[in-house]
Amino acid sequence: MTTQDLQGKAINTLRFLSADGVQKANSGHPGLPMGAAAMAYAIWTRHLRHSPRNPKWPGRDRFILSGGHGSMLLYSLLHLTGYDLPLDQLQNFRQWDSLTPGHPEYGLTPGVEVTTGPLGQGFASGVGMAIAASHLAATFNNPGHELIDTFIYAIVTDGDLMEGVSSEAASLAGHLSLGRLIYLYDDNKISIDGSTDLAFTEDRAMRFESYGWHVQRVDDGNDVDAIDTAIKAAKADPRPSIIMCRTIIGFGAPNRQGTSKAHGEPLGDEELNAAKDNLGWEKEPRFFIPEDVLAFYRKAVDRGRELEADWKMRREAYARLFPDLGSELVRRLSGKLPEGWESALPTFPTDAKGMATRAASGKVINALAPKLPELLGGSADLAPSNNTKIDGSPAFQKDSYAGRNFHFGVREHAMGSILNGMAIFGGLIPYGGTFLVFADYMRASIRLAALSHYPSIFIFTHDSVGLGEDGPTHQPVEHLMSLRLIPNLVVLRPADANETAQAWKVAIERRDGPTVLALTRQNLPTLESPALVEKGAYIVKDFGAPEIILMASGSEVNLILEAAKKLADEGRGVRVVSFPSWELFEQQDEAYRESVLPKNIQRRLAVEAGATLGWERYAQSVIGIDRFGASAPAKVIFEKLGFTVENVAAKAKSF
Repeated sequence: MTTQDLQGKAINTLRFLSADGVQKANSGHPGLPMGAAAMAYAIWTRHLRHSPRNPKWPGRDRFILSGGHGSMLLYSLLHLTGYDLPLDQLQNFRQWDSLTPGHPEYGLTPGVEVTTGPLGQGFASGVGMAIAASHLAATFNNPGHELIDTFIYAIVTDGDLMEGVSSEAASLAGHLSLGRLIYLYDDNKISIDGSTDLAFTEDRAMRFESYGWHVQRVDDGNDVDAIDTAIKAAKADPRPSIIMCRTIIGFGAPNRQGTSKAHGEPLGDEELNAAKDNLGWEKEPRFFIPEDVLAFYRKAVDRGRELEADWKMRREAYARLFPDLGSELVRRLSGKLPEGWESALPTFPTDAKGMATRAASGKVINALAPKLPELLGGSADLAPSNNTKIDGSPAFQKDSYAGRNFHFGVREHAMGSILNGMAIFGGLIPYGGTFLVFADYMRASIRLAALSHYPSIFIFTHDSVGLGEDGPTHQPVEHLMSLRLIPNLVVLRPADANETAQAWKVAIERRDGPTVLALTRQNLPTLESPALVEKGAYIVKDFGAPEIILMASGSEVNLILEAAKKLADEGRGVRVVSFPSWELFEQQDEAYRESVLPKNIQRRLAVEAGATLGWERYAQSVIGIDRFGASAPAKVIFEKLGFTVENVAAKAKSF
């Protein structure tokens, strides 16, 4: 058998493992795997540096299937090349408790580098990975000792390119000249509705050229040698690269290839068998893998071990020459925090005037930055408002990849996805900021971070109607509550500067999911309290034996404290509870929760400048905002909406 014959068999194995998996599940997307199999083969057998028996090897390249609906292609590649993904998992595609869900999920399936499926997310997260690789390379590489030499490969689709998040991310990637990005575009000209001519007729090549990308075309997406040549050229170019490969969706299926019917439904036994006849493949058994094909793909195991061993030798030589950098690189890549880092957290004296929690956050960032060199980030063109700048560090730009300050531009959605890619690349603790109201633009990336356990940190300032005159378009109302609805997302709304410092401690130590910091524009008094943020809620002060519990988060904690003083002067026993995080409170044991919110005290009032829905789990009554805000000075808005000491005290006595 010639090499060309084996190559053809190896590509068809990808096609029909994928199609068989979809057929057995009676659910899924056979079109992308059948059309893009040759592209995947070219990447995985000629370029991708990986180690199947050690999927987390730090020196590896990354592969992203941004069109995550074609997940059976990725699962087939992982099984064939020797990852811990047995064939029975491919046969269990889209079934309960399998390792092969309908779309790839990071942390579930060995070898899946990022969760994809919502189109554009993989594209944008890959930009974050390239940023991370570029920053670490600029920080640690030395001439002749380039330990960080990672390329980010992806297969992207028409749908990815249509989504706005990919436009945002591509624009930034071109500006930053992220040459570590190599994307292959599965240009099959078909979407679910039919031809892409229905809605997608721009010149994609010119679009990416205008972004500053290196653009190449491959007229036949089954021409492995042409794809290989294009990838080599992409590696040599300093710009991010997109290779436009003209493919045929559902390639080989005689009645469905090139049509939307091949996209999102099983071929059916008759069409699947016809496709196998058409390409000279065995109809039975299903999930057929020729022995020589398996042996060919499994060479990746030994090759991966060789790559790892070589990288380890180079890392050891690096450590001998650069011992401080060497030990720091090992620490960073392991995810271990430096000893005593938390000692850098500032404490703030009691102060009636205080400061905005966004300002306190900025002070915390700059206090931690020398101790945590992996801490880096920026904002979506709002650094002075979000207080995200690290003083003394340059901006991350194409001529200064070692910089720790990021200018994401007005690109909130891409910023979220990019943070996710940076967070899972390793060696970094990234954060990104904007106004809380614009969390709406980031919801998909926040949700994916939570679902996938990415440790991204989202800073959202101007967290209520307290931002004042900008008015209801910029005043978040429903946002805190909607973010609390997302499983595995910790939302922190600190009440003062010291709670802000402790909120940052929680965010940095949290490695199994994302964290939101909701911060004020307006000044808040710095309280005399222990700031037990890690508990989620805690007692700020008891005025006598409590018969009433007042609870609040963020800027409303000082309000309820003042109301409690008024009630105490009237002879009422009042407990004041700061409630920075529902999620952390729910993680505490029952004894602690009972100690803060005893069941025998049923007169409970919650106060928060946001939607009231949900507070009924903790309180009998709520002062909140179930309408949009208004354009006026913050003090006036709060008064008009009932956030006054008098109203809180009256409400506490009224039920």
